[in-house]
Amino acid sequence: MSVSSKYDPKIVEEKWYQYWMENEYFFSVPDERKAYTIVIPPPNVTGVLHMGHMLNNTIQDVLIRRARMLGFNACWVPGTDHASIATEAKVVAKLNEEGIKKSDLTRDEFLEHAWDWTHKHGGIILEQLKKLGASCDWHRTKFTMDPDLSESVIDVFIDLYNKDLIYRGYRMVNWDPQAKTTLSDEEVIYTEKQGKLYYVKYKIEDSEEFVTIATTRPETILGDTALCINPNDSRFLHLKGRQVIVPISNRVVPIIFDDYVDMEFGTGCLKITPAHDPNDKIIGEKHQLEVIDIFNDDATLNEFGLHFKGKDRFVVREEIVKELESLGHIEKIQDYTNKVGTSERTGAVIEPKVSIQWFLKMKELAEPALKAVMEDDVLLVPQKFKNTYRHWMENVRDWNISRQLWWGHRIPAFYYGDGQEDFVVAKTADEAIKKVEERTGKKYEINDLRQEEDALDTWFSSWLWPISVFDGIRNPDNKEINYYYPTQDLVTAPEILFFWVARMIIAGYEYRNEKPFSKVYLTGIVRDKLGRKMSKSLGNSPDPIQLMGKYGADGVRVGMLLTSPAGNDLPFDEELCEQGRNFANKIWNAFRLVQGWEVSNELPQPKYAEKANKWFQVKLAVTLASLEKSYQDYRISEALMTTYKFIWDDFSAWYLEIVKPDYQKPIDATTLNQTLRNFESILKILHPFMPFITEEIWQTIEERTKENALIVSSWPQVEEQENTLVEDFEFMQNVVSGIRSVRKDKSIAQKESLEVSIVNSESQTNYFDEVLVRLANLSRLEYIQDKLEGAISFRVKSNEYFIPLSAHLDVDVEIEKLNKELDYTRGFLLSVQKKLKNERFMAGAPEQVVKNERNKEADALAKIKVLEESIENLKS
Repeated sequence: MSVSSKYDPKIVEEKWYQYWMENEYFFSVPDERKAYTIVIPPPNVTGVLHMGHMLNNTIQDVLIRRARMLGFNACWVPGTDHASIATEAKVVAKLNEEGIKKSDLTRDEFLEHAWDWTHKHGGIILEQLKKLGASCDWHRTKFTMDPDLSESVIDVFIDLYNKDLIYRGYRMVNWDPQAKTTLSDEEVIYTEKQGKLYYVKYKIEDSEEFVTIATTRPETILGDTALCINPNDSRFLHLKGRQVIVPISNRVVPIIFDDYVDMEFGTGCLKITPAHDPNDKIIGEKHQLEVIDIFNDDATLNEFGLHFKGKDRFVVREEIVKELESLGHIEKIQDYTNKVGTSERTGAVIEPKVSIQWFLKMKELAEPALKAVMEDDVLLVPQKFKNTYRHWMENVRDWNISRQLWWGHRIPAFYYGDGQEDFVVAKTADEAIKKVEERTGKKYEINDLRQEEDALDTWFSSWLWPISVFDGIRNPDNKEINYYYPTQDLVTAPEILFFWVARMIIAGYEYRNEKPFSKVYLTGIVRDKLGRKMSKSLGNSPDPIQLMGKYGADGVRVGMLLTSPAGNDLPFDEELCEQGRNFANKIWNAFRLVQGWEVSNELPQPKYAEKANKWFQVKLAVTLASLEKSYQDYRISEALMTTYKFIWDDFSAWYLEIVKPDYQKPIDATTLNQTLRNFESILKILHPFMPFITEEIWQTIEERTKENALIVSSWPQVEEQENTLVEDFEFMQNVVSGIRSVRKDKSIAQKESLEVSIVNSESQTNYFDEVLVRLANLSRLEYIQDKLEGAISFRVKSNEYFIPLSAHLDVDVEIEKLNKELDYTRGFLLSVQKKLKNERFMAGAPEQVVKNERNKEADALAKIKVLEESIENLKS
């Protein structure tokens, strides 16, 4: 079959992905084979492919393709996450562009818009993953808002509520004023920001005395309900029982004493705003202080904000400082750097807010999941993350699972009265009515009930992912969950180790009494050459689709994996993708070379080819063992580099160089057949990394049935062989390199044949002599007892190799050249010896410096001896 001169990834990739899809190679159903299962970390339904996805999904595809070739029933479940906050924000923004406010819509009307948005934009990322070559079972594509998955979420909520693990209560929460919803602690990113520290004076009631507090948030003064002082602070003991007047609001609030206050920090006095600081809330509850919330949900000020009502908090900060200055209440203002919490989803500055929310008790649930990781029943790779995991799990707090959103799973709680406990939890409104009637003894209609407005945290659906994608919540004993669960490997990012991984392990033990996966491979962050995290906002992240268009999917996959050790950040450079593309071209050209050979069925196989094949089989076995170890240890980058070197060096640079026929001569059929079989072996081990080019070459070597496609071929199996052949071959390679160095140094062309005589003092193997003769282009190779006079020589271990050069060189010119080098070396030796004879130098120089000089002396003496012998040999 003719092979095009240039490899075109665009044509090849589209052709073979379509072929794989049509023949359903990715499709999996339970059978007699052992399952190997991966569930995809579901990306946001409205997201697009970024470099982190590329890395994560390339690793997953490598693992699933190799498992398929190892004979497992490989099942990679794809899907997307409904991403409550991110998606709702995008829908609200779209509606605003159309002049529609969310507040003007009913919940059902808004959800229609949300579903329209999801149907239009959702799934783009999955289509992009196909371009990468992701061999997911697309028949199994799941979405966290699918009816079956949604029902599973509601069933779990009800179950946990009935177990008294879910409760409703007032807590200080993280409030995102842009998304207008609460966030978990893990969804808040703390970054250092330059701000101001304002020293504000509070007047003591019925006194001319002032006390000063320091605050970074002067706008919250309007919510102050006390001033707090350490009871051991002698500076303020005279203020016990006194009150202060809050500036601007002129409210009178008590001075309280609590040892929470650090006497050394600031002024030693703290303003207490229980509605807007978690620590203040604790003090407020302890001292039974009033709670005054000054903010609306969008962080504008409410009626407690007095004449600042309706203004944004940061606008008020500037205005209130000016007013405080005009009233004489500002003592001083300093520059101040502090950590500010921002929303992971919207970037808005978080407001601590007292709110009634739904919570899941985590302490007891977390215990089996903590034990599983600490005992390596669930193995984290790399292990360094065990300490992080343990810290989180040992200090786990109750999970705030409610969100003030409409897009998501609506909490199945139904209210029938005004009291805090006047609700029931039920799957449907009809079930709720029955429960309410049983509780109250009264008759109710559906209109008498109102369902909870809040939706569940997105993670409350994705923590069930490995179970719910196989319908293991609704039908816990179905064939698929029993076959595919627990899954084998999870590939994800360390930043969601607690968000998602820990919670999946918790859910696994709670609902299957078993771990959800055996190993968790934690990837690093993809960074640019300057070490910055790649992001759209910085403009330093390439478009993955454009990268694949430029370098081919295989090239980009190799580029991503060349420097991606588990858990360590990936310093991405586009040149890596170019290296991947070059590697693809190298393989393609090697195939073209083999395909271009003319074959003869009459020729016997030469000894050099027979021995080269034997060596290659042993080298393949060694490589396979190394690959197995790398895969077991999750050193995917190392596995790729082993494969890369095996193909580039061992196969292309050595094996093919040995067996290729002489110019315009045919090759014997045996060697050609062995070479093609060896090519097939390297295609197999390369396939997980570069699926497209390998399938193309595999299918071009010979016509294959669909059962014999590379994607479903068997991983290479090689019988154990003598490893000494590898060492012997390496010895022979060193000899070849030595002869080539002589050629280069003496300007002797490769086409000129040489004679080589060997003094074999260690009885080194001569197994590869036929290969040596071929690679070094020798007209004669002989073993001798004594040194050969008049020849240049070099050593490999204890063997000495002599090459008579009189027929290839102008002896007089060569002697003149060697004499110049000899003169230079003698001069160098004199300078070193002069230094060593200098008493002052010897007395004052460090021991290591003296040692270095003596080494230089010894090297120069040895080199002079070799040069003198070479000159004498040439003269004779």
